[in-house]
Amino acid sequence: MSAVDQLFARLRGENQKALMPFFTAGDPDIETTAEVIRAAEAAGANLCEVGVPYSDPIADGPVIQASYQRALDQGFRLQQVLDLGSSLLNEVSMPLVTMVSYAIIYRIGLQAYVDRAKAAGYAGAIVPDLLVEEAEPLAKICQQSDFSLIQLVTPTTPRERQVQIAESSSGFLYYVSVTGITGERSELPPDLVDNVGWLREQTELPICIGFGISGPETAAQLAPVADGLIVGSAIVRRVAKASDRTSAATAVRDFVRELRQAIDTAAGTGAA
Repeated sequence: MSAVDQLFARLRGENQKALMPFFTAGDPDIETTAEVIRAAEAAGANLCEVGVPYSDPIADGPVIQASYQRALDQGFRLQQVLDLGSSLLNEVSMPLVTMVSYAIIYRIGLQAYVDRAKAAGYAGAIVPDLLVEEAEPLAKICQQSDFSLIQLVTPTTPRERQVQIAESSSGFLYYVSVTGITGERSELPPDLVDNVGWLREQTELPICIGFGISGPETAAQLAPVADGLIVGSAIVRRVAKASDRTSAATAVRDFVRELRQAIDTAAGTGAA
């Protein structure tokens, strides 16, 4: 079992929902990324997604695109993500996973990427541009390494293909709540609950919902039907607006605490 598997087994036993913030590595610098990750865990986050900046956006909205570009303009390199994981090994107990383009993994080498990421303390990778038809080699390596391969299902993914994606995934399934790119929304699709309910009958993997979660209100709407909630743009925007490292950590801590309370209340689990 990977650390992601262990996390969800524990949360299920405690009737808890996972809260998973997303941060862009190196925006505005890698030291700030480490600080806000620590702040997020202190406020109740269960797992953290670390975005690896990439020059060709996949499904990223303007907030995350801009954060990637800022990091790249600062000279970001993949080694910084690995060093970040290593530096947090003894400071953060929640699992960390990378959000990384398959192009980066492929260029480094599938086995090499998994080995390097796991050695740095990462428990898995979300690979948004990995086609299910090409997933088997990486899925096998990840399975052998107890390293979660997390893939995305969208509202427009045909149901037969959703099942295929689930079969080649591990850790959890990332369910994209809306069509289009990442970003904060005030309303979510009316058929979201039914779609997630159908998918839950097809797989034993936890199903975590991302895209469009703008704050406590939308988090509360989704908490009862999801195993976990992923919050990206709303957090990245707060880091970008902060004047310094301390204020970034404070903003993240306060927002994650609000999300945690809303999720627990909506799911009927009480305080975290």
